[in-house]
Amino acid sequence: MTTSHPRANRRRLQLLAATAVMLAPSFALAQAVSSGAEVEEVIVTGTSRARAAMNTPLAVSAIDEKQLQKVTAAGQADILNTVPTIKADGGGGEVAANVFIKGLPSGGQYQFTPLEYDGIPVLSTFGLNSSAYDVYYRNDLGIERLEFVRGGVSNLFGAGSVAGLINYISKTGSDHAEGVAQVEVAEKGRVRADFASSGPLAQNLYYAVSGFYRYDEGPIRTGLDTKGYQIRGNLKYKLPDGTGSITAYAQVIDDQAQFFLPIPLSGADRSRIPGNDGHDVLSVQTDRVGALGFQTPAGRFQTSIDDGVTAKGGAFALAGEKDLGDGWGVNGKVKYSSYKHKFGLWSDGDGVINVPETLQSFLSNRNLGSVANATFTHPDGTPVLANALLFANRVTDRNRPATDFTAELNVTKKLTAGGFEHSLTLGGFYANAIAKDFNVTTTYLAEFNNEPLLVNVVTRNPTTGAQTVVAQNGLLNAGAGYVNNKHDAERFAAYFADQMESERFILDIGGRVERLNGDISREKTQTYITDLSTPNLSTALRDVIWGNNTYLTAKVHTTEWAAAVGALYKLTPDLNVYANASRGYFFPELRAVSFNSLGQPATYEGEIIKQAEIGLKYSHGPLSGTLSGLYTKLTNRRQVLFVNDGAGGFTEKVNIVATRSYGLEATADWRLTPDLRFSGNLTLQNAKYTAFDTTPANIGNYLERQPKVLYNAGLYYDNGTVDASIFTNYTGNNYTAANDAIRLKGFNIVNLDAGYSFKAMGEYRTRVSVNVFNLLDTDATTEGSPRQDVNQTAGGAYFVGRPVLPRRITGRVTVNF
Repeated sequence: MTTSHPRANRRRLQLLAATAVMLAPSFALAQAVSSGAEVEEVIVTGTSRARAAMNTPLAVSAIDEKQLQKVTAAGQADILNTVPTIKADGGGGEVAANVFIKGLPSGGQYQFTPLEYDGIPVLSTFGLNSSAYDVYYRNDLGIERLEFVRGGVSNLFGAGSVAGLINYISKTGSDHAEGVAQVEVAEKGRVRADFASSGPLAQNLYYAVSGFYRYDEGPIRTGLDTKGYQIRGNLKYKLPDGTGSITAYAQVIDDQAQFFLPIPLSGADRSRIPGNDGHDVLSVQTDRVGALGFQTPAGRFQTSIDDGVTAKGGAFALAGEKDLGDGWGVNGKVKYSSYKHKFGLWSDGDGVINVPETLQSFLSNRNLGSVANATFTHPDGTPVLANALLFANRVTDRNRPATDFTAELNVTKKLTAGGFEHSLTLGGFYANAIAKDFNVTTTYLAEFNNEPLLVNVVTRNPTTGAQTVVAQNGLLNAGAGYVNNKHDAERFAAYFADQMESERFILDIGGRVERLNGDISREKTQTYITDLSTPNLSTALRDVIWGNNTYLTAKVHTTEWAAAVGALYKLTPDLNVYANASRGYFFPELRAVSFNSLGQPATYEGEIIKQAEIGLKYSHGPLSGTLSGLYTKLTNRRQVLFVNDGAGGFTEKVNIVATRSYGLEATADWRLTPDLRFSGNLTLQNAKYTAFDTTPANIGNYLERQPKVLYNAGLYYDNGTVDASIFTNYTGNNYTAANDAIRLKGFNIVNLDAGYSFKAMGEYRTRVSVNVFNLLDTDATTEGSPRQDVNQTAGGAYFVGRPVLPRRITGRVTVNF
């Protein structure tokens, strides 16, 4: 009798599930029943003229409130992964999603896609530090829908964009009071409570408020908790004459979330491997590191790594619009935000060895002699077992307070001329964002386990008997790295657009001119001997890298322009053809500006992006879909990579690159029966480097972390009482670094959501539901070790990578009132 390996069985199940979901619409084709036209999605992002998605001459995606609830399991990545052309890595948890789009070279975060709420950017300038936009905002039940627009004149308005705008639109109050409350409980110690309420306050005055509180010990238990709250709301006043409105928005957040980094995996199949206790290692993070500290020239430093990723603060904004008559109008927005933000970063190794080590290999790799002349103990004095594996790792405390002010003003004019209805916009945008970046890196030694114990090491000279303290209370290298930066970005932009419509033809044209002024301040460092009172300390424990109170400073600036044109022609009532092209820019991240040996900054010039798209949009009865071809060319890109410096610290490596990508994008939505719907999208892309200043050998290589194939497919059933959805997200094969030396295999993540709705107490509509993230418990690797970059190798006993988060079952009770 033969038996199959559990991993092989799981992969077969994954393939069967993905195949079933993808083939479902073909099977149901003959059974499809027309239920009439669906309600058209109206897009308001990146335009001054709200339009149905079908009639917009660019690619758009919209996800409504109900769908957002189904696809959200942990954070932004779960949502964004369902959008065409986007790959979002969510293996790190709720925050700091790495977002990749249209084959553009990115180190992650939201480098090409601003994150907005109600058309207002969360932070107006990216690259003041490396924190992602989603650390400042969380989604809740107050979200009405998500709109993602890319291409055409959408890139010109407001804060602008290079490759697309991610815009969450909040609920606002109406004459009908309504509310919703939700409680969810999940495996591994998660509890969350949400609410949203909206309605009238007085004549012409409406409110909407939403928020949450949650506590979470998972999805991987590390002894480090995720907990906190957020409250958002808005007050909307409609002018009595019906000519406009004024809306005030506010957000308050006090939240901390844990962030999971790559771990050592099996070098053979990149699966999780057992630790010293025999259990598969899911994470090497431990709350015991929170006790580490050491002396510095500025006093004692104490890590706050156990706080994770924190955001405390909030934002206040005003938005208004006014119809001035005779086709004239004015609208604008203004926002101020301030956040105390810390990002506790756990690394994926000590920056030198980066894999588990035996006791002897730990000593040999550091020229510390034989295990016979060393003592390994835990901080409580108990000995470390002789056959134990150790793992040296780093934590970086990153204190990153940020403030941001933005203002936008648009004057609009509607008129009819030349057989077209014109919507003219002349606008301006101003922003001033300031962020600090204070980093301290500490290296520690622990066993290779889940929630590992720390390890002390003392060596003895076999000749003299002199002892050296190598690791003390787990501390292996005090002050392995230090950064103290401040970046200030001020932006001024002016733009115009003419959005024209006739009976069958739509034409958009527009342009934008913008200047960025950057102010850079970076403290220099030196090595200090900080502890002479404790005898026999190793150099790594005694010497600390710290700031010396002298600074490199610079002011940089550049001016760039963008232009875009988009057109759509209605071939039939059900079929439209469209095309758009644009020339745009991306301001280099201020953190990417390097200094030469004379203290002079590098040149600061815009990164130029050229894009083109042509496609079809179809909608008739129960079926709608799109098909488009894409082309993108990016030049003078300053690619910033946060990598090991080879000595246990980090450096931000800057490559000047150029890329080109082309591809196909298809979407489909099919109402198979009145209660059953298929929805899916497919992205095929080919993205390669065309220039690479530091490593010309990379020219012609595929872009790292950019798969050739992405798809989403799902079946959604809802008869008003019972609902069930099964949907999958596929990420194709992709490379870990620009040298294309290591390829990660593609994988599916299958999710399930099902619920039963009824009226509680005869009045309140209630839904009891279950959501299963990663139904088949896929453990594929989402990324290698970004810190090792091109220096990472494969074929050894270990491979450092970040697996997909494990399966998690969540139960929810939602009450509408």
